[in-house]
Amino acid sequence: MNKTEQPPRSIAEWVTFSVASLILAIIVSLVGYTWLNEKNQPPILSVTKKPTIREVDGQFYVPFEVENTGGDTAESVQIMAELLIDGKVTETGEQQIDFLSGGETEEGAFIFSQNPRQGELNVRVGSYKLP
Repeated sequence: MNKTEQPPRSIAEWVTFSVASLILAIIVSLVGYTWLNEKNQPPILSVTKKPTIREVDGQFYVPFEVENTGGDTAESVQIMAELLIDGKVTETGEQQIDFLSGGETEEGAFIFSQNPRQGELNVRVGSYKLP
């Protein structure tokens, strides 16, 4: 029987092995961290009006911001606005945001022909669908 001995590992081999092991440990740790902290929640949508209303050529631009604080993605997010003056709905508006992932924020604006400061403006999320 011919038995050959392997030479001892060189410093370069040990350094390469250590670096490769460290990279593998980091990847496994990141995957585990992501798995443990993953939000398995449905979309949680909120919309806020920005305080600045801009008037240009007799039209009033009302900016808004919609945010998804849930974990899942929402598609076809419908934002609705109603302008009430003297208790009556005088104008309405609708916006649709195609795609809003968890933690994402989008901005837009509604345009009205009447001054929203003269009445009450309600902005809300109307609907969404899951991908």
